[in-house]
Amino acid sequence: MMLAPGYVTQVCKRWEATALSLNGVADDVRIVIVRIGVVLDQDGGALAKMLPIFQMFAGGALGSGKQWFSWVHRDDLCRLILKALTAEEMEGAYNGTAPTPVLMEELCNELGEVMGRPSWLPVPDFALKAALGEGATVVLDGQQVVPERTLNSGFSYRYARLRDALRDIVA
Repeated sequence: MMLAPGYVTQVCKRWEATALSLNGVADDVRIVIVRIGVVLDQDGGALAKMLPIFQMFAGGALGSGKQWFSWVHRDDLCRLILKALTAEEMEGAYNGTAPTPVLMEELCNELGEVMGRPSWLPVPDFALKAALGEGATVVLDGQQVVPERTLNSGFSYRYARLRDALRDIVA
């Protein structure tokens, strides 16, 4: 199945609009939406798939490497969700990403440095599309997301910098 450009964006907008329409249905209903970026964790997701490749000295940027990568450390995401559940003043949509998005090539270079491995073998677009199908568009298109509203809510990141997050995860 081919997805139209912007398909994911349109689905998210419709989903959020539907969820937010429930605000005020009852006095005790509060809607908080956390827009989750790429979650960094060694036990799953994109990073878990990248670690073995870097361990074999075959790591490199995905696609051109020039696309934005908006990430969040698993622990920070869990803390943000807990805050959203308990902080009565939080309502509406919040970006669940670290405040420092990076380019894909930066992610791969940092990961290589933290692991003591090179980041030299890029994965071309066609290989990603063959391996991930439509999921490759998320990686290849990228998004530069800054969690301004999340920061304004007083949320404090333990892993605001990519290197710190990768050191914690890979160590």
